[in-house]
Amino acid sequence: MAPKSLDTLHPATIAAQAAGLLDEGTGGVVPPIHPATTFVRGEDYAPIVEGNVYSRSSAPNGEMVEKVLAQLEGAADAMVFPSGMAAVAAIFRTLPSGATVLVQSQIYWGTTAWIRDFCTRRAITLIEVEAADTEAFAAACATHKPKLAWIETPSNPWLRIVDLTACADAVHAAGGLLVADMTTATPVLTRALDFGADIAMHSATKGLNGHSDVLAGALSVADAQSDIWQAIRADRDMAGAVLGPFEAWLLLRGMRTLPLRAERMSQNAQRLAEYLSDHPAVEAVLYPGLPNHKGHALACTQMKGGFGPLLSFVVKGGAAALSAVGRLKLFHRATSLGGVESLVEHRHTIEPHTGIPEGLLRLSVGIEDAGDLMDDLGQALGQ
Repeated sequence: MAPKSLDTLHPATIAAQAAGLLDEGTGGVVPPIHPATTFVRGEDYAPIVEGNVYSRSSAPNGEMVEKVLAQLEGAADAMVFPSGMAAVAAIFRTLPSGATVLVQSQIYWGTTAWIRDFCTRRAITLIEVEAADTEAFAAACATHKPKLAWIETPSNPWLRIVDLTACADAVHAAGGLLVADMTTATPVLTRALDFGADIAMHSATKGLNGHSDVLAGALSVADAQSDIWQAIRADRDMAGAVLGPFEAWLLLRGMRTLPLRAERMSQNAQRLAEYLSDHPAVEAVLYPGLPNHKGHALACTQMKGGFGPLLSFVVKGGAAALSAVGRLKLFHRATSLGGVESLVEHRHTIEPHTGIPEGLLRLSVGIEDAGDLMDDLGQALGQ
C-alpha cells in the first residue's frame, strides 16, 4: 500500500510528524532553529535559497509552523505573528477608511476594545451584533453590507456557539468576508475554513502552543490569492510583525502534541462541566458539551473530538465566587487559556466595566487528572 499524502493524513499524524519536517542537514528528527536574519547570495547575486533574503519576509522557522498549521486547517496558506492581537491588527489594517465592519458582541474583551478604538481612529463604521443569533447576524449583514465580519466560536467567556456556515453565507451574500477567531477550538476541533470562513485566526499563545511560554498569533486562509491575503502579507513583510525564530521553534514543538492535548482537555472539561452542573453552590454552567447548552446541537456538528478546554460557571451569591477562587489549590489564578495547566479567572475583577457578573468564573482546563481537579473545585466551593 502506498503511503498517504499529507492531504489525507489525520491531524494527530500531521502534528506529531510536524508535517514531515526534519533536519535535512543532520538527519535529526527535530526541525532545527534558524536564527539568521539575512541570507547570502551567489556570484550572480541571486539568493542561494530562493526566497531567503531577509527574515522579516522569509523566516525558516516561521515557515515551518505555517506549513504544519496550513495542513491542520486544510488551508491554502498560513501566516504567523508575534501575538494574537498582531494577527487581529493585520486583518483590520487592510480596511480602507469609511468601510463598515460587523463584529460579534461579547467576545474576548481585548479584541473588542482594540477594534472599537481602531475603527474610531480610522473612521470605520463598526456594527456589533450577537452572532450566535443567526437571524440577527444575517439581518445585520443585509442591512449594513459589511466589508468584513468577525466572529468567535466558542466565544470567550460566554461559550456561545456561532453557526459558521450560516454566517459565511450571510456575509458573502452581502459582498463581504468572514473571519473566525478559533482560538478556543483550535483546528483540531473545528476547521472554520471547511464551514465557509475566509480566514481563521488564532491566538497561538493559547491552545496551539499549549505550554504558556510563547506569545504568538496565526492566520489561515482559504484563498491565498485573495486581495485581503496579499494585503496582509505585504503589511506583515513591510511593517515587520513577524515571529522570532526561537518562539516559532517552541510553537512548532508545542503543536506536535496539539491533538493529544485537545482530546485530554476536552475530556477533562466535559467531566468538570457535568460535575459543576450538579453542585449546589453553582447557579449555571456554560459549556457547549452539555446537552442543555443552547448551542449544543450546533456544536456537535461543528466540533469534532470534544468541546474544548474553556468553560465558565456562575457561583450562587455572586461575591462567593471570589472567595472560592482564593481557596483553589490546583487551579492557578492567572489569565490565559489552552495551556497544559488549569487556570481560573474571576473576570469581574479583571473586567468590571464589561458586564461580567460577579459570580462568573472562567476555567481553562488542563491535562491534569480530572478527579484531582474536581476535588479542588469541591473543597473551594464547599461540598
